[in-house]
Amino acid sequence: MASIDDRFLHWLEALQERHLSTLKFSEVRKAVQALSSLYVERRDRIDAASAFDGAGKRAAFAMYFGPLHFLLVREIVRALDARVPAGAGIFDLGCGAGVAGSAWAIEACPSRLTGIDRSRWAIQECKWTYKTLGIAGKAMAADFNKLPIASNTAVIAAFSINELDAVSRNRLRREFVATAKNGSPVLIIEPIAKRVTPWWDEWSLDWKAAGGRDDEWRFRLTLPEPIALMDKAAGLDHRELTGRSLWLPASR
Repeated sequence: MASIDDRFLHWLEALQERHLSTLKFSEVRKAVQALSSLYVERRDRIDAASAFDGAGKRAAFAMYFGPLHFLLVREIVRALDARVPAGAGIFDLGCGAGVAGSAWAIEACPSRLTGIDRSRWAIQECKWTYKTLGIAGKAMAADFNKLPIASNTAVIAAFSINELDAVSRNRLRREFVATAKNGSPVLIIEPIAKRVTPWWDEWSLDWKAAGGRDDEWRFRLTLPEPIALMDKAAGLDHRELTGRSLWLPASR
């Protein structure tokens, strides 16, 4: 099988071909700028329908923000040495295009990978991501805050918990702690700016009490050429990738 870096670069090249076959570079650039403004100004949440509204935004999400999120999650997983118990799967809640679960799966080699998202477009993109990266995963359109977490299944929720209402978040917080106590780790990733995650400190207390950790991350990376080119064209600078994570290792 190809190396981890070769698989990533093959996927990145395929993303360019997939989305630039029907759109001009300038159209995707404008959508990248629009989505970037949406992320910055979202305050408490992003409306997924707005984020995926139109071919340009979908392409920007998949071929620009997707690889950036993949690289961020990969670096966090490596820094944490975030392992998955032998025989366990990974459950990617609010999977979007599938990049977070894929990044962890490539590093940790779980027995299975399952992505859940409410957006049917995202699920189709997620399936394509798994296939292109050579991951044996499945993706389903569903409301993830209503689904139980299967036993022997690690959980990742990247940039998705903030989309939930307070009642759903509190239920999942309790369920995540129980998941770790039952032997499966949980990884939460959100933007580094706490103003968009007012619930973070409360979750952090629970995580630390259960033996977990709360981290802020800043990774200086050399971006792949297609991403660096779009970064410059859109007037953005992602040479430093940032995020915060809550990591709750398996308790047994």
